[in-house]
Amino acid sequence: MLNDTFLIALYAAIGAAAAGLLGAAALRLLRHRSVTLSLAVVAAVTVAAMLAGTMLVARAMFLSDHDLWVVTMVCSMAAVVSLAVSLLLGRSVVKGSRALAKATRALGDDGSFTPPAMAPTAELAALSRELAATSAKLAASRERERALEASRRELVAWISHDLRTPLAGLQAMTEALEDGMVADPRVYHARIRTEVERMSDMVGDLFELSRIQAGVLALNTARMSVYDLVGDALAGADALAREHGVWLVGHGVEPVPIEVDGREMSRVLANLLVNAIRRTPADGTVAISARREADSVVVSVTDGCGGILPEDLPRVFDTGWRGTHARTPPAGAGLGLAIVRGIVEAHKGRAAVCNVPGGCRFEVHLPAAV
Repeated sequence: MLNDTFLIALYAAIGAAAAGLLGAAALRLLRHRSVTLSLAVVAAVTVAAMLAGTMLVARAMFLSDHDLWVVTMVCSMAAVVSLAVSLLLGRSVVKGSRALAKATRALGDDGSFTPPAMAPTAELAALSRELAATSAKLAASRERERALEASRRELVAWISHDLRTPLAGLQAMTEALEDGMVADPRVYHARIRTEVERMSDMVGDLFELSRIQAGVLALNTARMSVYDLVGDALAGADALAREHGVWLVGHGVEPVPIEVDGREMSRVLANLLVNAIRRTPADGTVAISARREADSVVVSVTDGCGGILPEDLPRVFDTGWRGTHARTPPAGAGLGLAIVRGIVEAHKGRAAVCNVPGGCRFEVHLPAAV
């Protein structure tokens, strides 16, 4: 009994293997043809494998011609039905793939992608979802690129304007000095030095911003207390605050440890404080504080500028942004806040701004040291 079972299984396996090998060869030859044809081959191989195994077993068992004819007819009808079903399924898959290909061509032409209404298979549905997600990412990337290009054009315009004015003044003062038309040359020397320092600061900001945008800003981080960092920033901005008649106060500064590049983070706080002092009217107050929130340290600078227009809030940290009305600075290319954001993001943090009664508050969120 076991021997008969073994022989039946062996004959069936031999017949199925032969049909499978032929089907694999056919699929390889037809691998660049329609999926409908491939599905038909798969269906034919399935029926052929069953038929070949059945025929071998029937011959080995010496079935009568009538029984063999019955088995053959059953397999033939199964083959016809299988081929019909595979052709229908293949046509559905081909139709769905053509609709997906058409939608994908639109993605290459105008960047938009509208997924087909229905996908005949789960794989095509998953591919459609991935293409839709890719289309959304590309749209966002194009929007960022347009915004960046607009900010670059704006920056070039502002830089050109800001450089033209001091250069014209320097040219006039040097010509006056050369012609001996100045009663006290020391006055012009001081003005020339002021303008040169101003342009030098502008070039330094451009260089810093180019390093940030190129991703080559090297950070030398060290563990320090945010209390000391804020104290140094207040001391550095005290003279400018006195000059503008602005009260500079630090309150609620917690001695929380952070891991930052002290030089770069001092520049961040200096930019925020200078920005706040210049936009706060005389007898106004600029306050700086630092606190810990969960796993981050929040340093905030609050001024009395009168607030930022709601439509300008998303652009505050853009390169070249200068704002309107009360926040338009007397000089500078609008690089300070862009540098702030770049340095903070290089520290795995984020910069934010919001309006408060009478002014606005800039916040720097940094990871707290472990």
